[in-house]
Amino acid sequence: MVNQASSWNELIVAMATPPGVGAIGVIRLSGAGSIELINSMFPSKDLTVEKGNSLHIGVLIKDDIALDEVVLSLFRAPRSYTGEDIVEISCHGSPYIQQQIIEACIVKGARIAKPGEFTLRAFLNGKMDLVQAEAVADLIASGTRAAQETALNQVRGGFSHVLSSLREELIKFSALIELELDFSQEDVEFADRTALHSLLNRIQITVNELLQSFQLGNVIKNGVSVAIVGKPNAGKSTLLNALLQENRAIVSSIAGTTRDTIEELLNIDGILFRLVDTAGIRNSTDEIEVIGIERTMEKIEKADVVLYMFDVNEESNNDLQKMENDLVAKSKSFLLIGNKVDDAVAIESAKKKFNSRNMLFLSAKHQFQLSELKQQLIHKVVSGAVNTENTIVTNARHFQSLQKVEVSIQSIKKGMEQRIPGDLLAIDIRQCLYQLGEITGEITNDDQLDFIFSKFCIGK
Repeated sequence: MVNQASSWNELIVAMATPPGVGAIGVIRLSGAGSIELINSMFPSKDLTVEKGNSLHIGVLIKDDIALDEVVLSLFRAPRSYTGEDIVEISCHGSPYIQQQIIEACIVKGARIAKPGEFTLRAFLNGKMDLVQAEAVADLIASGTRAAQETALNQVRGGFSHVLSSLREELIKFSALIELELDFSQEDVEFADRTALHSLLNRIQITVNELLQSFQLGNVIKNGVSVAIVGKPNAGKSTLLNALLQENRAIVSSIAGTTRDTIEELLNIDGILFRLVDTAGIRNSTDEIEVIGIERTMEKIEKADVVLYMFDVNEESNNDLQKMENDLVAKSKSFLLIGNKVDDAVAIESAKKKFNSRNMLFLSAKHQFQLSELKQQLIHKVVSGAVNTENTIVTNARHFQSLQKVEVSIQSIKKGMEQRIPGDLLAIDIRQCLYQLGEITGEITNDDQLDFIFSKFCIGK
């Protein structure tokens, strides 16, 4: 990662678009002197006198040789993404042309940017806080509507605003308690303990709500692993194909057709489900099939939700009850799916035969009740509709820090109940402020920044 002391004033350059051939590619430079550097390669006009937030078309040259006809976007400090002078070069999408332009910039004094260095500079220049910076990476990686909207809400400062306002109030109380220490001989209290207790309750409620949102946030960000399991010929592969609306898995009447796991992604109402079709569970002497069954058991252990599929015409109540008990013992979220039920009459007949609250009847072959299955899957991971306008925690680092905040608040409240001295109470409050500040980056260190921004893509 970048050593801030030695590289703060260095010019950086990188591709801002993915590698490969395309219509156009965008190369980004940031740092003092970036406009002057590109100006030395751009004979069409004098860029040094042009305004920021402006576009310019012309030919870039190197040693009197034309590199490409480009469009230049100028952004002057501090009104830019990084808070520094930025030039974005929109060139043709040839990797050779892009490399030639980047090499020309390096020859003139720029260096290749490290992963996340543009956003790191934006953070260090006060253009965004750490939560917003991390949300930029989440926004780039978002693969569903819910993930996009949640990340966008954090980029706009939704999460940061909630924490910062509470932290500012706590800072005021901290200052008053610190002031009391200067008058310890007079035994006076400047900080209203009742108001402080009320504030701590509000912080605790907010923190608890944020902690509870992490389960949903993790689902939105990382998706849900769903293992489709059952005996051979239960219709697992047929169900996978029906949900995906394509023939992804081989389907036949021969038991044991699926020998290995097949994984595919399905987006349901903005939530990403990783569907895993598995080998049928049965006693087998076939070496390959046995390996497949072992992998099925591994997938059950790792899955967030297990769909146990059974043929209503073949499954016995005893076998079904045994499987349900096993899943309950594993503390798994599961749904029992009775397959080969084609209509409402057949559903009523199946209900009389089987008795379970976690059961759904459908026909994978005829796609009967598939919409109900999708609703049940959403219900298994989300209580009610997903409201991405609410503040939702999606980052494990934030979750861990919030847990520490909760512990700090409990320490402060316990200290107040025991009427501990102001100097000890001040220590607990400072610890709580520290944990809150670590989330937004008001308190940070180089190692933390290295870890966070090293996971970004180069060029962002």
